Amino acid sequence: MAIRRAWKGGYLMTYQEEFICFMAECGVLKFGDFTLKSGRKAPYFINTGNYKTGKQLCRLGEYYAACMQAHNMQAEVLFGPAYKGIPLAAAAAIALWKNHGIEIGYAYDRKEVKDHGEGGMIVGSELKDGTKVILIEDVMTSGKALREVYPKLKSTADVDITGMVITVDRQEKGLNSKKSAVQEVKEEFGIDVHAIVTVSDIIAAIENGVVDGKAYLPQMRAYREQYGV
Repeated sequence: MAIRRAWKGGYLMTYQEEFICFMAECGVLKFGDFTLKSGRKAPYFINTGNYKTGKQLCRLGEYYAACMQAHNMQAEVLFGPAYKGIPLAAAAAIALWKNHGIEIGYAYDRKEVKDHGEGGMIVGSELKDGTKVILIEDVMTSGKALREVYPKLKSTADVDITGMVITVDRQEKGLNSKKSAVQEVKEEFGIDVHAIVTVSDIIAAIENGVVDGKAYLPQMRAYREQYGV
């Protein structure tokens, strides 16, 4: 189920620990002093735009698949909201087949309705009433992407959204809420959001020497204390 590999002295990492190393290697996870879009000053930054090679995308899909397997998530179609979610859903579907022998469809939405050819708003696997769907996204800051795509899905068919998978749960309350975006999505839509890793996982990985960054541990803990949920 979990992806594992040898690391220092024969220690076998969990797939979450390996993913944290992978993010750091790709320059996706960085430590320092960053001003976020929210205006908050954070000691870490996650830039998913730094995934940019076929090898990286292939590995990323494997972590999504491992997360789905770990949480026993069931679906017939993986749905990737345009545009970032499209390659992620495709990569995850490939990994489910290659690593776990699970054949699953994938689909995505168009930004504009196609008025020629087959037309429609959804591309890929056909969605019907009752189709079990897992949403695939990179990160969730406010839940805006889900709020945009949810009515598109429901206007196409009465699909059963069985869950959502993201790479990192920042476990951070919103600007105008004491709840995180993940908690708000659960409350508003009844959708369970599973992250490959959480910020708590990242802090633990630093503490255990899995990834560099011990100099930033005090700032990481202070940030969690101030903004965490």
